[in-house]
Amino acid sequence: MFVAQSQNTNLFSQNLKMSNVEYENWRKFIYEVSGIYFQDGKKYLLESRLQRRVKFLKFDSFEKYYNFIKFNPRGRSELKYLLDAITINETFFFRNQPQLDALASKILPEMIKEKRKSGQRRIKIWSAASSSGEEAYSVAMMIHELIKPSNRDFTFEIVGTDINSQVIETARRGIYRDYAVRNTPKYFLKKYFKQTPAGYELDPVIKQYATFKLLNLYDNAAMRMMRGFDVIFCANVLIYFDTQSKMRVVNHLYNALNRGGYLFVGYSETLHGISKAFKIVSFSKTVGYKKE
Repeated sequence: MFVAQSQNTNLFSQNLKMSNVEYENWRKFIYEVSGIYFQDGKKYLLESRLQRRVKFLKFDSFEKYYNFIKFNPRGRSELKYLLDAITINETFFFRNQPQLDALASKILPEMIKEKRKSGQRRIKIWSAASSSGEEAYSVAMMIHELIKPSNRDFTFEIVGTDINSQVIETARRGIYRDYAVRNTPKYFLKKYFKQTPAGYELDPVIKQYATFKLLNLYDNAAMRMMRGFDVIFCANVLIYFDTQSKMRVVNHLYNALNRGGYLFVGYSETLHGISKAFKIVSFSKTVGYKKE
């Protein structure tokens, strides 16, 4: 990896400051590559997120880091670390129980019934902002416990994606700290986790349901490869986008769904003013968006 040289090592023990011009350049660049929008007045937040990478590379200003990552061919490999730095991945198992209940009690039984009529035997589910895998694996546990026993002829495929490479690796390992499992029902915690010195290790039986990969929801070319899903969970992502970016991402998600498929978003999110392509379907304590 390229390392910039500097004579003044004292600079790296101090917090660097970002000028207003630098902030405008940075937030425009981040928006272009990810759709993530830093609002006015969030300069301090971006400063704090980028400090570690700037100091790790031994740059003495945000401007030099910006020039490196945008204009230097050797800076292309740094982009994933930039995206890791600016994204927050706070999640836990069974975070949105009403959505999981709707999936297991209503959506999947109806889908399985319809797919049987047409001779299909596969359900594809996408955790579109999977972070470290808790959502995808929560879905897997619900399916394994409540759906699979009476539908053994069906294949259930769960795909987890995230823009942050570090959390994808955590998801693949399937080992979690106390914070991640704090909301897990005791039954599932006892049955599907093993306590080890490294943390709570998820049962391989559950891990085999899910695969994880790096994906930018804002990337048109990459999103064209995501097709044929029956259910998509995309929680706590739209809040980071402006209206135009939301429309672009939601359109990608719509295209990724099969007819009759469902999209779930986060508690504080809505498609109001973003898309009229979905039908709103009410479930107990939550709503889903159906592609008709």
